[in-house]
Amino acid sequence: MEQQNYKIHFAPVQGHTDWTYRNIHAKHFGGVDAYYTPFIRVEKEDSFRSRDMKDCDPELNSVENLVPQVLGGEPDELDVCLQMLEGRGYKQVDINMGCPFTMISRRGKGAGLLSDPERVRALMDVVKEFPEIGCSVKMRLGWEDPEECLRLLPVLNSTPLAAVFLHARVGVQEYKGETDKEAFEAFYKGCEHPLFYNGDIVTVEDIHAVTERFPRLAGVMIGRGLLSDPALAREYVENTMLSQEEKFRKFKAFHAELLAAYMERLQGDHQLLMKMKTLWEYFMPATNRKILKKIQKSNKLTQYNEAVVKAFIPSEEEE
Repeated sequence: MEQQNYKIHFAPVQGHTDWTYRNIHAKHFGGVDAYYTPFIRVEKEDSFRSRDMKDCDPELNSVENLVPQVLGGEPDELDVCLQMLEGRGYKQVDINMGCPFTMISRRGKGAGLLSDPERVRALMDVVKEFPEIGCSVKMRLGWEDPEECLRLLPVLNSTPLAAVFLHARVGVQEYKGETDKEAFEAFYKGCEHPLFYNGDIVTVEDIHAVTERFPRLAGVMIGRGLLSDPALAREYVENTMLSQEEKFRKFKAFHAELLAAYMERLQGDHQLLMKMKTLWEYFMPATNRKILKKIQKSNKLTQYNEAVVKAFIPSEEEE
């Protein structure tokens, strides 16, 4: 089928898709052409958070294609980030111009950039200074106005970008409300780079619907959809739907390895449970609400494990 040619990229989600998660997802499910790190940002002068440096450490990442993402903001910060990542041997870097959260956007970073074409131009000028790195841009339709992305097209088209990932919402929406396919289509028609659709893809049918409407897409980028159903990319690529029993079996094995890996990394039950509870913010959303409540209320590992056992019994989902 023609649809099988479209690439699936796993969008970064802060607090979720760290190196441990990415490695274990690739091992148990696959189907993903590229994984992205949650954005790296400059802290003071030219220093970085230690957790960001660890997360993009090539020695810790076993996925076949990892793309570090950096937070789009000031040109000098982007320059420092690209220098650091080039020094670590990375040939691809993604620039986040789509983060909608207030703490980022009010500083004119992430999606807060999109209403200012001159600031975007300044970032793209930095990109041109690193011809050995294939830079891509992850963005939204705009900050408030979905036509803001169209005003950015001339500068984006004139920059040697590897790809553009466009989330079909404006920044002020965050992740609420409907995606705007019409506004996406206007950008799609004018974009001269490989373009990926992003936003509210949670089923294989959603992937087909988007690629059928926009056949010139290079692929789709999925974040929350893959967190909720880690088998989604695999099912699309293999064009085979897993049975409920097989999916639950795979989810259980995936969860068990994730728990064991975080148990090695984190100190004590409290840290471990906080991390695992974060997983369940998206993972298996159809799980019985009573079970999810028990997972979130657990304050001991034994309590957590007792609740989780029930989550992986398919019949529980239907109660």
